[in-house]
Amino acid sequence: MSANGGTKAIVAALLANVGIAVTKFIAFLLTGSSSMLAESIHSAADSGNQGLLLLGGKRARRAATPQHPFGYGRERYVYAFIVSIVLFTVGGLFALYEAWHKFSDPHPIENWQWVPVAVLVIAIIMESFSFRTAIKESNLVRGNQSWVRFVRRAKAPELPVVLLEDLGALVGLVFALFGVGMTLITGNGRWDAVGTAMIGVLLVTIAIVLAVETKSLLLGEGAEAHDVTAIEKAITDGPEVERIIHMKTLYLGPEELMVAAKIGVPPCDSAADLARGINNVEARIRAAVSTARVIYLEPDIYRSAADRAGAGSAPEPLVTGPGEVAGRSGG
Repeated sequence: MSANGGTKAIVAALLANVGIAVTKFIAFLLTGSSSMLAESIHSAADSGNQGLLLLGGKRARRAATPQHPFGYGRERYVYAFIVSIVLFTVGGLFALYEAWHKFSDPHPIENWQWVPVAVLVIAIIMESFSFRTAIKESNLVRGNQSWVRFVRRAKAPELPVVLLEDLGALVGLVFALFGVGMTLITGNGRWDAVGTAMIGVLLVTIAIVLAVETKSLLLGEGAEAHDVTAIEKAITDGPEVERIIHMKTLYLGPEELMVAAKIGVPPCDSAADLARGINNVEARIRAAVSTARVIYLEPDIYRSAADRAGAGSAPEPLVTGPGEVAGRSGG
């Protein structure tokens, strides 16, 4: 994902949500509508979330240190996970509590009855522009993936987070408009509570989806199948490597993939020839997958099970533990 594209979508969402939050809160003060209060808190939480995403992006650019030798790229995942927690608690649970409170003590909207409807319509228009920006920036990197797959498989968290937040904001505004509209039509304040509850359920659902996806990124995800295939082809597409014994990949950050492989190489005359061959393999890997920036290759002389049996040695497993994936990195 383009970092600039993610930042552009975040800034657009931040500007929209700050303005919307202020407008909604003023409408709540004038009308006392619980839907307006839930939506104003929702927009305030979204504004804070976009600030967290910007902070995470900035902190992730710090240089590697001896304590964190692989850098801070995955800090973006940490802040995206915090966003899901904020959305769940400040947005979803607060809206559900406010719905219960309003349902227990309903009262109609008596003052400035036109204000919430006008505010919600304006907010829908403003939020649509933010959502349009997120869609436009996402389409630049989404390719032929479906939207569900893009949200589930994206390694950079910012665009999926903004997409889901903006989608939730738009649907939440429709729910609020429904609750407020029905309250004005019927004079029954419980409709306002229903709209607020719908907003709460929506935000809790989105927060859970975000938490599940960002947790997977925090635990560590490997390369996509097509990238794994490209890396394997790059490794074996030359005389330096006879076969891949085993290989592991891991994203250290959205734009930094680590590749660790144990490779079977043919006998060579000198260490210099071996090093030169490994450098050629690394160059092919980086040309095939641009995010493969940290590469560890362990050369070995591959022997088949038949060869080992003929030599009288016990069969050895081809796939060994991660502790054996070591060697030299980038040349």
